[in-house]
Order: sequence, then C-alpha cells, then structure tokens
Amino acid sequence: MITLLKRILRYGLFAAFAAVLFVAACNVWVVYSTNERVFGGLDSVPHNQVGLVLGASKRMRGGNPNPYFHNRMRAAADLYHSGKVRHLLLSGDNSEMSYNEPIDMQNALLDLGVPAEDITLDYAGFRTLDAVVRSNKVFGQQSLTIISQEFHTYRALFLSDHYDIDAVAFCADDADVPWDLMMNVREYLARVKAVLDIYILGKEPKFLGEQIEIPV
Repeated sequence: MITLLKRILRYGLFAAFAAVLFVAACNVWVVYSTNERVFGGLDSVPHNQVGLVLGASKRMRGGNPNPYFHNRMRAAADLYHSGKVRHLLLSGDNSEMSYNEPIDMQNALLDLGVPAEDITLDYAGFRTLDAVVRSNKVFGQQSLTIISQEFHTYRALFLSDHYDIDAVAFCADDADVPWDLMMNVREYLARVKAVLDIYILGKEPKFLGEQIEIPV
C-alpha cells in the first residue's frame, strides 16, 4: 500500500511539474514571438488604416467604473486623433439584451471626439479569438493596430499571426487597482488556452456571417 501511494505521489508530482512547464513554455512562446510589435508610445507605433479595439465591460460587477475600459477608450481616441489610424473597429460582447460592450465603447469614443462615421461595431467579439478572426473574415482587414492593455496584446498578436493578419499593438494604460495582479494571472492562463485553441482544439469564432465593408 505504501509503495502504491509513493508511486501515485511520484506520478502526481511529475504531472504537476509537466503542467507548470507547459504553462511557462506557452507564455514564453506567446510573449517573445510578439513583443517587438507591441508599442507604448504614439510616436513609435506604425500607421494602419484600422484600429481594432478589444472589448471590455464598462463597469465592474459592483457597479464601479472599470478603469481598464476607460484607459482603453482613451488609448483608442489618442491613436485616432494622432492620425495613426483612420477608423476604429469596436469588437465586444453583445450576447444579452442588457449587455452591449460595442455600444458602450462607441458612446465613450464619441465623448472623446471620435466621429461616428469613423467607427464600426462588431457585436460578436465574444472573446479575443472571435474579435481577431472576425476582423479579417468578416470585416476584411489584412493589417490592424490592436488596442488593449499590454498584458492582453501579446495574446491578440499571437492569434493574429496564426490567421495571417499583419498586426501591431498599441498599449492602453494599466489600472492601479488591487486586483491588477489577478488580471495578469488570468492572462497568464489565457495564453495557454490560446495555444490550445488554435493548435489542438481548432477553435473558430462563435459567429461569422456575411462580410461587412469598413469605409476606409
């Protein structure tokens, strides 16, 4: 019995070590294959016709404003007003009648001086993979500037590479909040899921549909 328990413990430790190693390897792959195309300053980021703004909730669960959302919208507006993009594609979740990320993003950007004619909404960007793939297969974009917080942009660029989209990323400011560490840990695991989704599971967006032309 003791020998069996030792064997189980040994296999369990080996499995745990392999899992940690796999998670670390996925993160190294995602980050180091994309980090040269992640930009934090307006002067350095290349020009593109379209900026893809990845969705976020306007408010936290408790009802307080979400600083990640507001920083992301400010970054998108700055990119537009600087002339580094001509049009903004807002991709977010609208899976429920009472929850509409693209409309919330549009309203915030209108308040920041971005004209409505230079905004296109994607209501089926339920997650990053959906937003990235739909930007190409539905909205016809071969090159993009992706706009999100830095920790998120590596994964978005990694997905873009897999789908042959020529993308760079512009970083919005992070948020000085107590749960910022939790967001980074969550992203650490999300990068593993991205690798599994495209190389093992073959995930595709929940919805595609007819092509929509962006007027640029």
